[in-house]
Amino acid sequence: MANFNDPALKYKIAINLIPGVGGVLAKKLIEYTGSPEEVFKSGKYLLEKIPGIGKTLAESITNHTIIIKAEKEIGFLSKYGIKALYYLDDDYPQRLKECPDSPVILYFKGNTELDSAKALSIVGTRNASSYGLDYCRNLVSEIAARGHNPLIISGLAYGIDICAHKAALDQGLQTVAALAHGLSTIYPSAHRNIAQKIIGQGALVTDFASSALPERGSFIRRNRIIAGLAEAVIVIESSKKGGSLITADLASSYNRDVFALPGRISDERSQGCNNLIKTNKAALIEGVKDIEYLLGWPPPERTEKKNDPPQTENINEEEKSILRLLEAERELSADYISNETGFSTSKTSGLLLNLEFSGYITSLPGKIYRLPEKFSQ
Repeated sequence: MANFNDPALKYKIAINLIPGVGGVLAKKLIEYTGSPEEVFKSGKYLLEKIPGIGKTLAESITNHTIIIKAEKEIGFLSKYGIKALYYLDDDYPQRLKECPDSPVILYFKGNTELDSAKALSIVGTRNASSYGLDYCRNLVSEIAARGHNPLIISGLAYGIDICAHKAALDQGLQTVAALAHGLSTIYPSAHRNIAQKIIGQGALVTDFASSALPERGSFIRRNRIIAGLAEAVIVIESSKKGGSLITADLASSYNRDVFALPGRISDERSQGCNNLIKTNKAALIEGVKDIEYLLGWPPPERTEKKNDPPQTENINEEEKSILRLLEAERELSADYISNETGFSTSKTSGLLLNLEFSGYITSLPGKIYRLPEKFSQ
């Protein structure tokens, strides 16, 4: 999370402002120089030696106006309560961190946990049919009815995107909108009210500076966040060359599962989905049971008993002490558990693994552990 008193923050933000430098090249700059600050304190001669930089980029980096822009950006973030998540920080979303082209800085406004155990991106055409819209609403409703509580991610666009956000809000699910512009504006403006609701029941995220306006190429850049934050991407209606197919390709490159809703072969809005299925780039989806099967989500019959406490006859006292900690706090890191119990890191890891295999706890990204929903009070 952004510490506005951190002197390095302006350099972390400034890297994201260098024209022509994306996530991959930005990380290479940091790796070669040693830190974000050193990127801007290195001379042009040294920068030109870094593969992929060259004279023009080196001149841009050493131009002090970038630092001035970064300082103004910090003022905007502070004024509007926006977090800046740096890709090497612990609070940067783990799934996105795994993607080689993930942004160095991710701006975040909201109150949700981006490292949710379950996360689905739902995308599709802006010109959605009643078939696609009805399916989207029904799918999200079915997911909630089956006892799942995933993060629903989309892009706030017309059609399937906004339908997915609205359905998540209606079902009480957290939802995240990845934007193709800065947080000083909302596009399309017709979705401003929904965006405000999303802030209260999820988050708006972007890697664009606050003043950036939506441009044609910005939506492709935005799509990598939609694909990277999720464990799976669901495409609901797409033309043969629809933008959602780019998100599906990105998801595949990140080793994410991709689902596609089939449609009539004569329907232009289903050609993209049908082709994804035909070429084995996506699994055919009919309903939530397909998601449960392919992603390994436990069906509701395994979690029907909500208030039954865990039976601890078959575990030892050390494992019971960990369960008592989790009963008090519900969700804890492995390091915290190790410190509280006094067990070594390796011993704690072994005990946590035994408890997980036995079904007493579940693991989340970032070495976080929690009691399953069925043990919650």
